Amino acid sequence: MTVKQISVFLENRPGTLADFTQVLSKNHIDLRALSLAEASDFGIVRIIVDDIYNASTVLKEAGYVFSITKVLAVAIPDEPGGLTRVIRVLGDEGVNVEYVYAFTGREKGVAYMIFRVADNKAAAEVLQKNGIHPVCQEDLEKL
Repeated sequence: MTVKQISVFLENRPGTLADFTQVLSKNHIDLRALSLAEASDFGIVRIIVDDIYNASTVLKEAGYVFSITKVLAVAIPDEPGGLTRVIRVLGDEGVNVEYVYAFTGREKGVAYMIFRVADNKAAAEVLQKNGIHPVCQEDLEKL
């Protein structure tokens, strides 16, 4: 129960992010989520897209340096405390969250969280044991 995240290295200069998103747009790749972390000379943009194969092909052809990582995606109630329950379950079971970011879909009252953890399978089992169901790649492509 994982989704594929693309992490792309970008120069930290004006216009680079716009150029990157334009490549995706021109190739009809729909972003589901985006997170940007920066350092002094470069940034790492993490994206979840509707079509991982097309996106990776386009990015390779455009000369981008990137990697694909399996991460957990979880649908949570879009309300105060919705996230707290999930991260409390993970923490209580000894699962460390390396990073997290959010996005919303078209379904009212639902938000989606992307979690990077050391062991996706163990984290998914912990969540499922507690009635929290990770979203798979196919589900995410339909959002």
